Parts: sequence; C-alpha cells; structure tokens
Amino acid sequence: MNETLERWGTRRAFILAVTGAAVGLGNIWRFPYITGENGGAVFLLLYVAFVLLLGLPMMMAEILVGRAGRRSPMQSIAHLASQAGASRHWRWLGLFGAFTVFCILSFYSVVSGWSIEFLVASINGDFVGRSAAEIGAGFDAFLADPGRLTFNHTLFLVMTMLVVAAGVTKGLEKLNNLLMPMLYALLLVLAGYAATTEGFGPALSWLFLPDVSAVTPLVMLQAMGHAFFTLAVGACALMAYGAYMPDHQSLPRAAAAVAVLDVAVALLAGIAIFSVVFAQGMDPGEGPGLMFVTLPVAFAELPGGPLWLSLFFLLLLLATWTSSINLAEPMVATLQGWGLKRGQASAAVGIAVWGLGMLSVLSFSSLAETRVLFGMNPFELVSTIPPEIFLPLGGLLIAIFAAWVMPEQEALRALDAGPNGFRFWRALLRWVSIPLTLVVLGAGLI
Repeated sequence: MNETLERWGTRRAFILAVTGAAVGLGNIWRFPYITGENGGAVFLLLYVAFVLLLGLPMMMAEILVGRAGRRSPMQSIAHLASQAGASRHWRWLGLFGAFTVFCILSFYSVVSGWSIEFLVASINGDFVGRSAAEIGAGFDAFLADPGRLTFNHTLFLVMTMLVVAAGVTKGLEKLNNLLMPMLYALLLVLAGYAATTEGFGPALSWLFLPDVSAVTPLVMLQAMGHAFFTLAVGACALMAYGAYMPDHQSLPRAAAAVAVLDVAVALLAGIAIFSVVFAQGMDPGEGPGLMFVTLPVAFAELPGGPLWLSLFFLLLLLATWTSSINLAEPMVATLQGWGLKRGQASAAVGIAVWGLGMLSVLSFSSLAETRVLFGMNPFELVSTIPPEIFLPLGGLLIAIFAAWVMPEQEALRALDAGPNGFRFWRALLRWVSIPLTLVVLGAGLI
C-alpha cells in the first residue's frame, strides 16, 4: 500500500477544495428554506453554535485520518488500524463511505440538473409574468418528463467526471481555484443587489435578531443536523482530500477557514433570498419549493429580475458542480486503490452513478408509484436514507476511529496543533461531538 503521490499545489488550494466539497445544495437550497421553517435568527444562532461544537471537530477528525494515512480512504484506515493493532475490519469504513457518496451523488446529479434547466429558462425570461401556480405547474411538468431530466442528469454528470478524471492538480484543484472565487463573487453581487430592495432591512432583522421563545427541541435538532451535513462530514470525501494535504499546512486553521467560508455562503445566500422574498411580501417558510417556485416569482417582479435570477441559478449550478466533483473523489480514490487508473476509475464511477441516478429520474414519472422500502420510491429512498442515516453513521465511526483507535502519535502529528491543542480537540470530539452525532443519527432513525 503506497502513499498517495499527489498533493494539493498550495495551502489555498486545499482550503478551496474542502470548501467546494462542503458548499452545495445544503447551503443555497436547504439552508434558506430550513431557516425559514424554523424561526430565522434563532435557527441561525443554533446552527453556528453546532458548527463549532459538532461539525468542525468531526471535519478535523476525518481530514486527520486521511492526512495520517496518505492513501485512499479504505487503505488509510486499514494502514492506521494495523499500526494500532486494531481489527482489520475497520477498513470497510472506507468502502461504506464510498457507497454512501455513490447513493448521494446519484440523486444529487439529478437535482443539480434542475439548476441547468432553470438557468436556461431564466436567461430566456420564461418566468416573467407568470404566477406561482403557473411556475409550479411548469416545474411539475418538467419533473414528469424523463427525457429532459435524463439530459440534464447526463450533462451534469459528464461535467463532473471529466474534471475528476483530469486528476487532483490538473482537474480538481484548477477548477476549484476558478469556480470558488466566482461563486463568492456572485454571492456578493447578489447580496449587494438585495441591499437595494425594500426587503433588505426586514431580512436582516429576521436573520440576525433571534426570538429565544422560538427555541424548541425540534429547532435544535434541525440546527444540529444541518451543522453536521453542511461540512460534508461522514462520506470519506474529506478523508480523501486530507491525503492530498500539504505537509506543512495547519489542519485546525484550514478547517476553521473552511467552516467560516461555508457558513458565509449560507448567510449571503440567506440575505439575498430573504430580501427578495420579503420585498414581495412572500412567506419565508415556503419549504423546499422556495428555490424553484417562490424565487422565480419574486425575482420576476423586480427591476432587472431575469438577470438577477439567471445569476442566482448560475450560482446554484457552480455550487452543486464543485460539490459533486468532491463527492466523486472518494469513490475514484477507492477504485484507484484497487489498481485502476484514474481515467478508468472515473469512467466506472460515472457510469454506475448515472445508472442509479436513472432510478431517481424515473421516480417522477413511471416509477412514481413504485415503493422500494419504507413506503418510498427510489428517489425518496436515496435522498433520505444515505444523508440522514449513512452520513451520521459514517461520521460517528470515523470520529470513534480518530478519537480512540488510531495511534495517538499519528493523530497528534497529523493534527499539528501541539499537545494542548490535540488534547482539547480530542476531548471535544469524544465528549461533545460524538454524543451530538448520536443524537443526529437517532433522529434520522426515528
């Protein structure tokens, strides 16, 4: 088992790559509507607190294992378990992570394909003068058309796997270095535009002035779950990226930078979205339809609306593209660990993900009434079980491995925070983050 030969070219490249893995649908689609459903500022406050207590230590644990192992996720865990004299069965955790992202990427590619459709429609001005009912009906018709869904799913997946096939420095690093600054520039432009609308003041008040009476166990649970999911923990993607981490980069500083950048995306997206929603007197708690039904109506009624809506869906496409590239990497790294060349591994992953994704495509038409498990159709199954159960389970096992199983000296060296910093991180991971992850996992199982 040889060490991974490739490395990120710069420290900045590693931070942007991990941020690219974390930033995606969760920040721009899920965060706004889940914030809207859970009281605005009070949810935001809890979310940030749980990012610090739960997400950040767990993210550091996953990156640490990859950095210490310097191999594919499966081989890194096997190597470190062998050094510790622990069970060789720990290596299957790497395969479990690859299976988790395989399931997630299959539906993620389908949903991300929706942003392509809406980007083209917004550029063409298709939403101007249409009511929410008309846009909603058009969205339903789009979902029921397997041909259009297949085209967008295929196009998005080809975009993703071509970058992964190009390698770490020529593919992932180069695209992340280009797209992540573009993503933040677009966010700042949209937030600047939001500041000119009548809804800007109400949006800031709603997002940043918490009503503590709105705190409930459910709101806390939702904030906890989102803090876990938003940093891409539990799927071994961060472990794969940790293996490419530069030798002299501070892991805690890099992880903290990623957390700040990730939360910043959610905040800027929330400001832009809710300013437009409040400017039109709409309900911020519209739920999942906020992105694909409410926003097109809201933007269409504002001066220059089609242009700003086009920029918004371009932003969504860039975010999902960088995220999907980073989701694919642990699967490709696993196959490379089994002897396949990167191009072969990328093609195999792309074809397999495309095939599973077609079940999600057909779940809105011919398979809509098909119940696979727990009364869910294929799309509902892969978009529910892997994110809500497999991810926290994988994150929990990775954290247990990092906190109790792998050799302490290897963990200390890989964290690179000094003895006191290491002890603080490990105590936080063992006695705060892991118990909170158990709560998230338990909620997913209920």
